[in-house]
Amino acid sequence: MPGDPTAILIGNPNITQKTRERIIHEFGLDKPLWMQYILYIRELIKGDLGVSFYFTGEPVIKIILGKRMINTLVLMGSATALSVVIGFITGVISAWRRGTKLDLTGLIISIVFFSTPSFWLGLVILLVAGYYLHLIPLGGTVTRGLVHVNVFHYIADYLHHLIAPMITLTLVLYGGYYLMMRNSMLETLTQEYIVTAKAKGLPERRIMFKHAARNAILPLVSMVAINAALIVGGAIVTETVFSWHGIGSLMFLAVASKDYPVLQGIFLIISITVLLANFIADILYAYLDPRVRY
Repeated sequence: MPGDPTAILIGNPNITQKTRERIIHEFGLDKPLWMQYILYIRELIKGDLGVSFYFTGEPVIKIILGKRMINTLVLMGSATALSVVIGFITGVISAWRRGTKLDLTGLIISIVFFSTPSFWLGLVILLVAGYYLHLIPLGGTVTRGLVHVNVFHYIADYLHHLIAPMITLTLVLYGGYYLMMRNSMLETLTQEYIVTAKAKGLPERRIMFKHAARNAILPLVSMVAINAALIVGGAIVTETVFSWHGIGSLMFLAVASKDYPVLQGIFLIISITVLLANFIADILYAYLDPRVRY
């Protein structure tokens, strides 16, 4: 990336060249790239991700794993859970009622939300529900300057700020999960064991959820695991639109301020999360489909 990170650290154009060189040497920026990489791996093993350029002297690990990580996990975790549940249920019902008005309506709604940019949807929600109707705050995680009398007052204020970004992400993610579940369900419904279950006269609800949906959910599990990067990385655009103090807005701030150590730390955490999520998905596969075990 272009730019001089020492300009952020120094902040004073009249700084002496000697001081500039000392800062460059302190951060190891005067060493060859391969040497910088070896030093990075050495400190990484110790659990040291360096210090931030923007938040002068602040350890990167403390910045990432502090309140911002909690805020992102709450936002993305709740939005992902809601979108998966809604997408799963509506996708199953839509596939079972294929060709009906219910199926057509579900397809149109899901495609619209799937194709809608999250930043535009977020701005519309802010404009209508926040500016005109005054139903939601216009930004932040809690009301600035408000003294919370107790923990319940704080939680209520926090949840009030959470509603808008959570709804935005839920609607955007829901479309993809719905389409994935519906397509997988349609393929499963053509299998012979489904025809056999219908011939036996089993209840419709039991065939739909216990026999068909359990096998059709496997691609959805993979999709959720692939999207695990969103959970830690946060929806950068959405967090920025709603001024939500999470990892996504931190990443945007790090890019704008050329804060390389923070960016490296975020990418590392995202990579680890994706690996763990895919590992968990493999375990869930074996649980949901016993055929995978053999």
